[in-house]
Amino acid sequence: MRRGYAAVLCVLAVMGLEAAALGECEITQLLQDKLQYEMRLQYMKHYFPLDYTVQVQYEEVLRPSNITRLRNGTVSEAALRYLWFHVSSQALLRIRQVLPEKHPSWKYTQELCRLFDALGREYGAYRQTDVDVVVADLVKQVHSAGAERRRKAVRPKALLDNCLKVMRMLFGRPCGWGLT
Repeated sequence: MRRGYAAVLCVLAVMGLEAAALGECEITQLLQDKLQYEMRLQYMKHYFPLDYTVQVQYEEVLRPSNITRLRNGTVSEAALRYLWFHVSSQALLRIRQVLPEKHPSWKYTQELCRLFDALGREYGAYRQTDVDVVVADLVKQVHSAGAERRRKAVRPKALLDNCLKVMRMLFGRPCGWGLT
């Protein structure tokens, strides 16, 4: 009787992990839809003054080349997705900090924040001790106030461009997206 109970629990646990992965894929698919080029161009470039930049930490700029370097350093894919989530959500918060509520991009960024909040619930079970040390250190730097002195001026659209490119790198194959 107990063995049967353990087997059922094991099956449910595996199904739960697959459901979490499915939720992650669905949410990132919605994010990909919201981050279409036309929307990024309209909300993050056209609605901002020419050459407008946002001050971010160096660690808040995550490019595909950074991901490639970390992959070559044998960082796990799950840890890279965890890093992408923290860096991208922090960059989005930086953009939101400069927007007044009446700004035309306010609702767009609010929708993106909701999707990141939903994704955050998917990553809620992660602890920094569960991911690679390199990633845990980067996440800590992104959220630390002491790193505020290492700032970089970046255009809002560039931050979301990087967010989308890295998301496609990390989620394209596991989620079965047709990469174009």
